[in-house]
Amino acid sequence: MQPEPHDQLRVASFRDLDTTTLYAILRLRADVFVVEQNCAYADLDGRDDEPGTRHLWFDRNGEVRAYLRILSDDNNTERIGRVVTAPTARGNGLAGKLLTEALTVIGNRPTVLDAQAHLAAFYARFGFEQTGPEFLEDGIPHIPMKRNNR
Repeated sequence: MQPEPHDQLRVASFRDLDTTTLYAILRLRADVFVVEQNCAYADLDGRDDEPGTRHLWFDRNGEVRAYLRILSDDNNTERIGRVVTAPTARGNGLAGKLLTEALTVIGNRPTVLDAQAHLAAFYARFGFEQTGPEFLEDGIPHIPMKRNNR
């Protein structure tokens, strides 16, 4: 009898990502943000390989099932972005687990993100508060949010 497969949390800098994993991450982001959400935009924005960027994901048998990145912005502020869960992995709490881990990695530094508007309540559960008016990004309503030092 085979053991039940489970999701494994991974954290890496850009330079520590192997090409197979990087490809899987970029494919997941494109599949969801570009194809599923019908949004033509430049996902490769030049920030994935910045020295302070950390990539967090859940992997199961080589499949990237959920992902986010942490960027170092100005003023000792961290930025969470590209939060995505594969359609086949949704409903398992992976995004929440990733966010919890991201906040552990970030520690006491202020953290910002631009939430898709329909997910604002999800991020509020982690202490994020709206900091400005709703805006459109690539045709999708977003809300700027911030989590202050804890």
